[in-house]
Amino acid sequence: MEVPDANEEAQAVLDTVGDAVIADREFLRTVLLGVMARGHVLLEDVPGTGKTLTARSFATAFGLSFSRVQFTPDLLPSDVTGTHVFDEDSAEFSFNEGPIFANIVLADEINRAPPKTQAALLEAMEEGQVTVDGDTHDLPDPFFVIATQNPVEQEGTFPLPEAQVDRFMVKTSLGYPDLDGEVELLRRRRARDTQSPDAERVLTDEAVDQLRRVPESVRIEDELLEYVARVARATREDRRVEVGVSPRGTQRLFETARAEAVLAGREFVTPDDIKRVAQPVLAHRLVLTPDATVNDVEKGAVVESVLDQVPVPTLE
Repeated sequence: MEVPDANEEAQAVLDTVGDAVIADREFLRTVLLGVMARGHVLLEDVPGTGKTLTARSFATAFGLSFSRVQFTPDLLPSDVTGTHVFDEDSAEFSFNEGPIFANIVLADEINRAPPKTQAALLEAMEEGQVTVDGDTHDLPDPFFVIATQNPVEQEGTFPLPEAQVDRFMVKTSLGYPDLDGEVELLRRRRARDTQSPDAERVLTDEAVDQLRRVPESVRIEDELLEYVARVARATREDRRVEVGVSPRGTQRLFETARAEAVLAGREFVTPDDIKRVAQPVLAHRLVLTPDATVNDVEKGAVVESVLDQVPVPTLE
């Protein structure tokens, strides 16, 4: 699959998901970027804005299996990964797969589960496998997680550790629709006899795999590689930041910029591609100093400041 074909397929996915979800196209675009760059997506939003519908609609458009895990304080790691059960007929233990064995897994309200259960996702998100009782089991391919957390209710929650947050390719939020969007939501509801809308399948299994490979063929000049590195390093030098972007984050910025170029229909990366994806890729990876936190400094503001400070290379 070439870049023009990938761009056409990606736009078709966005159109189909947009028919089911009342959301800003830029939001849907960011979620798709995470998928195309072979990463995971973290959504931070209040309940009822359409996070579950978004995840399920992308799964349908891609033609992939979908699983939803509701994270709660009493959820055990085995409830996510699966466990061995005794088969009386064969007198042997067999592995019973958990809900994580799906192409797209919605980890709903992930910050409500204790750290031990959150950690059950670490190996899955990084290695595409889970280890249960010493046995390793491969997850379906492709595999990616769309996790949600509620930014309003903090009682009874367990903040995600930096190691977990760093494994999400992008972080974004859906937000409330504007007046016209909310009216359109009601209009669509009036036109159907079910509570939730349905998306249609757009891609074949082969097309999904090819779509996720296309960004690997996108060119990026050495000057832009240095620009990506300088942007990431500048976050570590900002006085408001205690822990800046990790080398993993630097690589994720590079990968997402190439996926952004594909969505723009280009076979090469531009500085604007890097700037456009910097916020959703970098902001959630920052750990601010206590003083910055007390002064309500926004992580996004730090990223914007860094982009303003780092010189943009001129390409010939």
